[in-house]
Amino acid sequence: MAIEQLKPDCLYQHCDPKQFEFRTTAELEDLTEVIGQPRAVDSVRFGIGIRHKGYNLFALGPTGTGKHALVKRYAAEQAKTEPLPPDWCYVNNFQQPHKPRMLSMPPGQGVKLERDMEQLIEDLHAAIPTVFESDEYRTRSQAIEEELTEKKEQALHEIQANAEKKQIALIRTPTGFTLAPVRKGEALGQEDFESLPEKERERIERDTEELQEQLRRMLQEAPKWDKEVRDRMSDLNREMAASAISHLIDALRDAYRELTEVINYLDEVEKDVIGNFRHFLRHEEEKHGLQVLGIELPQRDEGIQVDKRYRINAFITHESHDGAPVTYEDHPSYNNLIGRVEHRAELGALITDYTMIRPGALHRANGGYLILDVLKVLMQPFAWEGLKRALQAGEIRIESLAQLMSLVSTVSLEPEPIPLDIKVILLGEPHIYYLLSMFDPEFKELFKVAVDFDYRMDRTPETQQLYARLIGTLVQQEDLRHLDRSAVARVIEHSARLLEDGEKLLTHTRSLTDILREADFWATQHDHKTVTREDVQQAIDARTYRVDRIREHIQDEIRRGTLMIDTAGQKTGQVNGLSVLDLGNFIFGRPSRITARVRMGDGEVVDIEREVELGGPIHSKGVFILSAFLGTRYLHDRPLALSASLVFEQSYGEVEGDSASSAELYALLSALADTPIHQSMAVTGSVNQQGEIQPIGGVNEKIEGFFDICNVRGLTGDQGVIIPATNVKHLMLREDVCEAVEAGKFAIHAIDTVDDGIELLTGIPAGQRDDGGLFPEGSINRRVEDTLTRYSETMQAYASKGRKGNSGNDKASS
Repeated sequence: MAIEQLKPDCLYQHCDPKQFEFRTTAELEDLTEVIGQPRAVDSVRFGIGIRHKGYNLFALGPTGTGKHALVKRYAAEQAKTEPLPPDWCYVNNFQQPHKPRMLSMPPGQGVKLERDMEQLIEDLHAAIPTVFESDEYRTRSQAIEEELTEKKEQALHEIQANAEKKQIALIRTPTGFTLAPVRKGEALGQEDFESLPEKERERIERDTEELQEQLRRMLQEAPKWDKEVRDRMSDLNREMAASAISHLIDALRDAYRELTEVINYLDEVEKDVIGNFRHFLRHEEEKHGLQVLGIELPQRDEGIQVDKRYRINAFITHESHDGAPVTYEDHPSYNNLIGRVEHRAELGALITDYTMIRPGALHRANGGYLILDVLKVLMQPFAWEGLKRALQAGEIRIESLAQLMSLVSTVSLEPEPIPLDIKVILLGEPHIYYLLSMFDPEFKELFKVAVDFDYRMDRTPETQQLYARLIGTLVQQEDLRHLDRSAVARVIEHSARLLEDGEKLLTHTRSLTDILREADFWATQHDHKTVTREDVQQAIDARTYRVDRIREHIQDEIRRGTLMIDTAGQKTGQVNGLSVLDLGNFIFGRPSRITARVRMGDGEVVDIEREVELGGPIHSKGVFILSAFLGTRYLHDRPLALSASLVFEQSYGEVEGDSASSAELYALLSALADTPIHQSMAVTGSVNQQGEIQPIGGVNEKIEGFFDICNVRGLTGDQGVIIPATNVKHLMLREDVCEAVEAGKFAIHAIDTVDDGIELLTGIPAGQRDDGGLFPEGSINRRVEDTLTRYSETMQAYASKGRKGNSGNDKASS
């Protein structure tokens, strides 16, 4: 049965510009809905709407499909309907300074409290010195001091009066007090004292001892009197400090009376200011007034640092009224996610305090939505673990990496953790999602919503209209020239070609935007007011030209005969296979010579590429399928006495994929049937054990790769390519290929089975078994089976001779 060539209209699915009612995209309304992503849209709405723990989102899809734009759009829409999260402020913990406290306040109140506390500090610097410089304070403090002096003098006067009665003098010396007997107003010397009667001396000694005891008791009481004075002065100082600040603190209490946490903090501030009032005194006044009372004075730099004790670290504030925050963190390092404590260098040491605590992305997005690129998170040390720990604990605990890894034992800040209420949306490639699902058991518990982005959509008249609106919207967003309808049609066709499917359209918006930008450039070069079909085509051609140097070199080497490819004549056991080379940003097809050699053997088909470790596992699988096909189609009742070798000639790199398995089978059948193959034909397609031809990728590039070689050498009308019939819907061939087919200079055949292919390549029917189980005489299958039968019979004959020889040897030995 003859296999017909494909018609030209099967080779390219045109987009008729006449179906569009607009003249340019300027007439189109902007596209507000998302096209081609119904599954992703539903998943985003579900994931954003559900408010349970663990229902964070992972948007998976190829880069450039619009994941970030879509999730940010829907997150922003939802965020507008949600309340602003509270402000968070870090304040000093007066009892444990290394553990700063956290205050939660209504939105906007954090900045207000910060300003109010700055004003309070300024007011304290004015109010407290004023109070301690007042006449009232001086009078009261002087009265306390005079009372102490009077008490000391009175006690001393009583002792002195008692001594005078007993004719003993109380004498002050540099080292204290001393007692001496007196006669006629003069103190007695030692000789005079010894000359006194014994009774008189004993009386004087008794009186002296009594006076010494009184003096000792007075000196013992003196420290108590000093302490009493200090206590009274301390009470006075606290009283005066309280009178100076109470009305200031009361004003703040009234302003924040509904915020219990703030009221409690202000109580602590008032208590601490009263206890540290001297830091607010002007240095000269402090030195003059308090030092004389024995109160330790602070150093001048301590007075400067006092302001920080009462400042507010407005950690996270929300002054806008646009709803919950939507944040994207471009550099998700551990510190940028979790937050950090900064340090400053002073005198060769690093110091810090609660005012140097800085927020991370989790803090900024708390109460809203955080969007992260998962690959960037995974590439940052400890960032992934830190993110998971915060989501699991439901709180953000700021720890340095040194603390986390227990690398330091010094005392550092331990800020109070902040409760976490957030939706995290990860963006990434599908393989990352599947790897995390498989190897990270915590991942599935934390990211339960998969937002799966598709890279294609159906191509119908309705979707082409929507695609035109998408093009118009992108043109508006990028501020480009508008496209006429013929240019829109060409962009749609190019989208299908990029996808390698005439019935689908690419939803990869980045690729679409790139081609629109480049077409706009060429329209500018040609002074076109709108982008035309020719501008789009030039953009496509120029893009190809920029990256096809290697393809040109390979084709040139084939033309010069360095790489041996036949496009005419017939060869046995040789066929032109088609493969593709992927350079990352450019894919092109090239023909390869595949040869097969057969002989009698033990049933093994040797893949030379595999033997030298240049064949990938999928390619090797295809070769094993060939062995299974031969064994099931031919000689059901005999062993397969075949030894065959297959090789890609002049291939010096790795060969992977099974798209050449049908070509390898044709070369093998040709060698077994001893029937030549037309070298004007090239083949692609994989084969299964039933002999069915299966679809492959890169069909357009493969056809064009062989066509370019034939075109350079001259098209004869006999040349063509054989492809799987299931690949016809994928055809979006270049215009010159379609024109050659239409002119009868080149042919493309679509087949379903191996038999179809071998008939086209040899011009001889493949043949089907008749009722007797035999293939027709002269058919390819009959020739193959005859060869395999001959190999089998010969092998059996050799085996019989071997057994007879062994039997004779056994008799001779016996």
